[in-house]
Amino acid sequence: MHVIGPADAYLMVPDRHYTPGLASHEDLLAHMARNGLSRAVIIQPSVYGTDNRCTLDSVRRLGDAGRAVAVVDDHIDLAGLKDLHAAGVRGLRVNVESAGARDPQRIVDALVHWTGQVAPLGWHVQVYASLTALAAAIPLLPSLPAPIVLDHFAMVPAGTPLSALDVTTVLGLVRDGRAYIKLSAAYRIMPVDPSEGDATAVARLAAAFIGANAERVLWGSDWPHTNREPGKGPLEVSAYRKIDGLVEAALAWMPDAAIRQRVLVDNPARLYQF
Repeated sequence: MHVIGPADAYLMVPDRHYTPGLASHEDLLAHMARNGLSRAVIIQPSVYGTDNRCTLDSVRRLGDAGRAVAVVDDHIDLAGLKDLHAAGVRGLRVNVESAGARDPQRIVDALVHWTGQVAPLGWHVQVYASLTALAAAIPLLPSLPAPIVLDHFAMVPAGTPLSALDVTTVLGLVRDGRAYIKLSAAYRIMPVDPSEGDATAVARLAAAFIGANAERVLWGSDWPHTNREPGKGPLEVSAYRKIDGLVEAALAWMPDAAIRQRVLVDNPARLYQF
């Protein structure tokens, strides 16, 4: 999830790619109550750059029910990371997709660097990248000292043949236990075959990841569903997407009670140190 605070209290970076409206801590609590969620992992949104104050303020108010994934400056030292750990951070976000970077070597270099930095704290590194760049980077990856998390279904377009090379490459990384996959933001992956319904295509992809290695699957609501509206400039406020049935969809992907327990409770408890 993300939290977006009052604009006068938490300034956004001037070179942002979109501008979200208010999605306050109180709104977050209402979202959790509405969907029966007892824990939240707040991901630092790109609009705040490396200023994690809004994210950490919300985590502090959540107490033991909250954790964070931060974005940090390249020059942060171990003492700075330890301060973030004390504030509830358990991972770093590497967002190369929003920055427009699709160079696989850049992904490799970032993962090697940041997993080395966070390994002493037992953290992970979350990466958001295009499927093409990610699949090209995977064969170049050495053994990493900390887990990585692939965001938003690894950006595999729903309906892509599961036998496609890029897909099998990502599935193999999850199957080998070298990465977690986050089943979140299904609306960001459009079906390749428009004749196949969105829900069916996404469910098939979710089943493939769960079948590959259920111990490395996570779920997230991706609230408040950020969006850049067509025709809006980056500094104009874009309305959030209206998404219904988040939990119902997730439960449909996981009809087995043991798998639900693993994906929705056990795996995140282990990774985020709840």
